[in-house]
Amino acid sequence: MSRRTVAEVRRHRVPTWWSDAKLGIFVHWTLASVPAYAPVDADMSDLLARRDPHALASSPYAEWYQNSLSFEDSAVTAYHAAHFPGRAYNSFAAEWEAGLEHWDPEAWARHFAATGARYVVLVTKHHEGYCLWPSEVANPHAPSLRCTRDVVGELAEAVRAEGLRFGVYYSGGLDWTFNDHPIGTFSDLLVAQPRGAYPDYADAQVRELIDRYRPSVLWNDISWPGDVSQLAELLWYYYRQVPDGVVNDRFMPWSPAWRIATTRPARWVIDRLVARGARADRGIVPPRPPLFDVRTPEYTSFDTIQATPWECVRGIDHSFGYNRMSRDEDFLGRGDLVWSLTDIAAKGGNLLLNVGPRGEDATIPDQQLQRLDWLAAFTTDSGSALFGSRPWVVAEGRGGGGHEVRYTARDHTVFAFVRRSGGLGPAPHALTLAEVEATPRTRVSTTSGDTRTWCASREGLVIELTGSEFADPHTVLVLVLDEVQARPLEAADAVP
Repeated sequence: MSRRTVAEVRRHRVPTWWSDAKLGIFVHWTLASVPAYAPVDADMSDLLARRDPHALASSPYAEWYQNSLSFEDSAVTAYHAAHFPGRAYNSFAAEWEAGLEHWDPEAWARHFAATGARYVVLVTKHHEGYCLWPSEVANPHAPSLRCTRDVVGELAEAVRAEGLRFGVYYSGGLDWTFNDHPIGTFSDLLVAQPRGAYPDYADAQVRELIDRYRPSVLWNDISWPGDVSQLAELLWYYYRQVPDGVVNDRFMPWSPAWRIATTRPARWVIDRLVARGARADRGIVPPRPPLFDVRTPEYTSFDTIQATPWECVRGIDHSFGYNRMSRDEDFLGRGDLVWSLTDIAAKGGNLLLNVGPRGEDATIPDQQLQRLDWLAAFTTDSGSALFGSRPWVVAEGRGGGGHEVRYTARDHTVFAFVRRSGGLGPAPHALTLAEVEATPRTRVSTTSGDTRTWCASREGLVIELTGSEFADPHTVLVLVLDEVQARPLEAADAVP
């Protein structure tokens, strides 16, 4: 593969459909969704910030069940001994496949479409190595570890029938059928990445996914086992088949330098740097690889408008895979879920929100469906202010009187998303948008078309509120500001 091909891959730009989307649905549905157990007392960034060589044995991600079983003193090992004594992890495949008798992919797709989501990304092979399609690429270590039913194809068909784009996730950096080195710290990821026959195996499987399903999103995880020239060849092939496709930022290509990174001194340094980053980022922000389209911070988002396309990827609770241990307080609340979507959109990103179906009966748990319904209600009323929008000149604003504000824009219209901060007493009868200045043609309304009374002031645009505007603490009021302009930043900053 020539340097010219690498340059061609780098010239690829994110298509408009993705930038317009704002919301996607991620689906983690692995063999681990049968035992469906993970501790709930720490999040992943907390674990990465610890100086504990076995920290990730306590991963809150239920889809990491098999890795946690590698540690004799882990909570997962104790749970497994109590509920599945003597059973090998791969034996869960029989129950997972039996659960497909209850699967209704069309119902899933209807739920996803109702949220307003524009695309769905399915985990086709996670770190465990189990394939959700009848792959013709033979796994030399576990030849039967694949589903004979084409789960990937069936969901792709159902999702596309609802007008959504379909994407595939593939675990390129880890496959525990090729290398089952226990992962206790971040640096263990480097030691656990398979070599030998695995790079060719992964390349062949991803090409098979491209040929069979023509996915609109190619979402890799952890890293890529081929070098940068091999990766460029794969991505060039993908863009040839799907010109308006999107590639995420977790294709960090293998390099001979990684051998140095696996030495004890290097691992010590890496784990310290990762711990520092986890504390600073309040989540996981993958390193920037040489070839990618979009950034994918995990369980965190950026504080400012980003020039590079990005999506926040997170679960509805603290896990991607279904975790039967999750408590009510572990799930996103209604107000936080809606506000997260608007905050991300205001900063130029998409929210890729994960659902984790149950392994035993292929259903989406009620607590997750409830969150999808909350999104559906919000986007039905206010989706016009989100979908197809772009960041305005500022993302965040202050509405005075304890109001938080986020902005998006489209053409000559600015949209202001407003929520009331808790514990601040009765809501005022007016909202002042310090960042907005009126023009002779200004009009203010809501997304339902209700006209709002407003006036210009030295402090910004003042909009009248009704007495019951924020009676529901989860309310996000969306105002449509036609023909306005941005106030000088010095003036906006001066407003208390």
